[in-house]
Amino acid sequence: MSTFVAAWRFKMSQFASHTIQSIHPVNIMPARNWTPVLETRDGPRYLAIAAAVEADIAAGRLAPGDRLPPQRDLAQRLGLDFTTVARGYVEAGKRGLLESVVGRGTFVRRKAMVRGEAGPRRSRADFTMNMPPEPEDHALLARMREGFKSVAEDLDSLLRYQGFGGSPADRDAATAWLGRRALVPSQERVFLAPGAHGAMVGIFSLLAKVGETVLCEAITYPGVRAIAAQLGLRLIGVATDGDGVVPDALDEAIRTHAPKAIYLNPTLQNPTTVTIPERRRAEICALARRYSTPIVEDDAYGFIPTHGPAPLAAMAPDICWHIAGLAKCIGAGLRLAYVVAPDTRAGWSFNAAMRALHVMASPITAAVATRWIHDGTADTILRFIRAESAARERIAAKWLEPGTYLSDPLSFNIWLPLSNGWTRSVFVNHVRAAGLGVVPSDAFVASGPPPEAVRVGLGGPVSRSQVERGLELLAHTLATNPEAVVS
Repeated sequence: MSTFVAAWRFKMSQFASHTIQSIHPVNIMPARNWTPVLETRDGPRYLAIAAAVEADIAAGRLAPGDRLPPQRDLAQRLGLDFTTVARGYVEAGKRGLLESVVGRGTFVRRKAMVRGEAGPRRSRADFTMNMPPEPEDHALLARMREGFKSVAEDLDSLLRYQGFGGSPADRDAATAWLGRRALVPSQERVFLAPGAHGAMVGIFSLLAKVGETVLCEAITYPGVRAIAAQLGLRLIGVATDGDGVVPDALDEAIRTHAPKAIYLNPTLQNPTTVTIPERRRAEICALARRYSTPIVEDDAYGFIPTHGPAPLAAMAPDICWHIAGLAKCIGAGLRLAYVVAPDTRAGWSFNAAMRALHVMASPITAAVATRWIHDGTADTILRFIRAESAARERIAAKWLEPGTYLSDPLSFNIWLPLSNGWTRSVFVNHVRAAGLGVVPSDAFVASGPPPEAVRVGLGGPVSRSQVERGLELLAHTLATNPEAVVS
């Protein structure tokens, strides 16, 4: 065990102890012998467990602060599958009755709500969205808020129409930000767009007409599928391996389909988390140049690695459209992307297309991003995202067998092939009933049959304790024969 992990676990144990004492000021009663009566209850067993928790709280058999039996112990006592008990605890948590603290167990809430009482419900752990972890550090949050306050001082001018490409100050900030990725474009080639999606719509509308072809990874980002369908483009997937798109397969696809563009997400690819190494990037750029086929580089995660390969646009700036969105490296609500056009003429066309589509990027959003880049807040957020993503990937490694899933030490999702007879539809429905949302492979396949796999997001508004419980449930589910699961 590394010194970092040992220190982190000690700190978390102290935090958990403090949290339990503050949430449950009464003496913690180890209600380990609590056994719900299920025989008289109709319906699925997990709902019966939640109903028994509710009834026993109302009757006083369970009191605030009581620690419930570990899920595995209760499952063995009741002769049920572990997943069924876990679903029951999750359902009781959604009803405001229970809460779990990693490393300590599951407790009756101090203000447990019984049926009919008003009050907020605890949200389920949503692993469907691929978002960066959200900062919780008070100092960092205060610093971010200060950036908003500073921007508000010039609110009058920010509420006016501005040129689409962004103000000179915003373009300067964009150039400084892109310089971190070894990109040094002239300001005439840099444009601000209202998010990576908007930028892709504009670029693809310039490069391809209805019915024409765009190539992408065989398993690709769902957003590009939606954009291609909206524009009437034919999206064809190219075979990949552990280093990304296979050059020979790309060569054959270009010769066969005469594509108008190649779309790639080359760093921490969504959903497989694969990063294309530098040598493979050079081969891809050489092929694109040989056939004069533009590359649309979606570098959404490019800023997450500290020493990642240079962008494709740094290797072949004359044929690459580079999109550096801020949603994945700062926050999903910061809908802004910095776009680098291959040349000035292409930039003019992009500017005209985006004016027709979006009028302009939000000056307020751009001003916040500019402020955060110049005062170092953006870099601080990035450091947090890296550290927190690494911590969550270590949790995944704790519960999932090595070699059974794809991930990166800095990614905030994993790609999970299914085994032991699980199909993606049955698996997704089963874990959803237990309060976990994951995304089946159908959403990511450009063409051909989807593999039996799911994407599991580890970021967004999900705590480490939720990640821990969710991955434990996923691990147990994978080890269980689907035919043996009790509903």
